[in-house]
Amino acid sequence: MLEKYKELLAPINQFLQCETPNEWVIAASKPENLSVILIDHLVCELKAAQSAMFLIRKYAVDKESGDALLAWLKPFEDFTYRKEGNWKDLIKHNTLSKSMLPKSGTPYGQDLIDKMVLLIKEELHHFYQVLEIMDDYNMPYENISSSRYAKGLLTHVTNHEPDTLIDKLICGAYIEARSCERFAKLAPHVSQSLGDFYVSLLRSEARHYQDYLTLAEEIAGHDISERVAYFGKVEAGLISSPDEDFKFHSGKPQT
Repeated sequence: MLEKYKELLAPINQFLQCETPNEWVIAASKPENLSVILIDHLVCELKAAQSAMFLIRKYAVDKESGDALLAWLKPFEDFTYRKEGNWKDLIKHNTLSKSMLPKSGTPYGQDLIDKMVLLIKEELHHFYQVLEIMDDYNMPYENISSSRYAKGLLTHVTNHEPDTLIDKLICGAYIEARSCERFAKLAPHVSQSLGDFYVSLLRSEARHYQDYLTLAEEIAGHDISERVAYFGKVEAGLISSPDEDFKFHSGKPQT
């Protein structure tokens, strides 16, 4: 099933500084952990959309467009964080377009908008697909806590612009790359339908990683390999070290 994706996964595996521990794959394959994997995956899709939305609002558009973006995302947040609304209605809200104009004085604004709008639309499409799968399993949505992963990366982001933006884009690249790698690792160990779904996500996740990294390089305007390697070491530490909390992006499960 994954044979034809070897070429797509090769740069992902080269970019990441460690593989997902086999102990995580074993734990994630257990039927009793399916609900936490799916729910955490669902929330991760929304958080990915929120992170991309934040970048657009902070760095690329004026306040009016930023407020409109917040309003557009609100139904997804209301469902996820406040359990408000019917999930089946969310599909009609995924209507974001690239028709926003960058604010003046932002040389990378349109490229940031174009790449992040596509990412947001795809992440929210995946969000809805996970909800459909949960419905097929008759699995209710429950609020769960966040893992240490994203926060563990973002705590290393500098507070001086434009390096803050560059660091956040590098973090985004690692999160998307790790998601891609984990979908590929998990796909052969779950049901055929769920495995097919995970495989269907590989191409977009791989492109998201590349879009984040390309933006970081373009905005920096200089070699960022040292900073990329730094975050790679942080990311690998979070993935390979023992972790008491089992989630989609958690570290090595404690036995």
